Parts: sequence; structure tokens; C-alpha cells
Amino acid sequence: MIRPFILALSALVLMGCGAETATTAATVGAAKKLELEQAKQTMEQAKQKVGESMQQMQQAPARAAD
Repeated sequence: MIRPFILALSALVLMGCGAETATTAATVGAAKKLELEQAKQTMEQAKQKVGESMQQMQQAPARAAD
């Protein structure tokens, strides 16, 4: 009588661990997605700044000639 109860309880505990693992994986996945989006935004901002710097460097000799 006690043995089936212990087995059922053990099964429930193990299923709970699986659910926690799945929840943790989903949370980590969402955090990684956000991190990737932020990295893309940072890369775009860096590209814009490099482009602006390149334009300024190209315009510098024309300004110096004036």
C-alpha cells in the first residue's frame, strides 16, 4: 500500500522537475533573444557612427581647402 504511493509521489516530483526545467529553458531562451536584439541594435548604431565618421573624414580636405 505504501509502495504505490511512494512511486506515485516520486513520479509527481520528477514531473515537477521537468516542468521547472522547461520553464527555465524558456526563460533563458527569451533572455537570449532579447540579448541578440540588443546586440543587433548596438551593431547598427556602430555602423551609423562609422559611416558618419567616414563622411566627416572625406569632407575634411574640402573644408581645409576653403
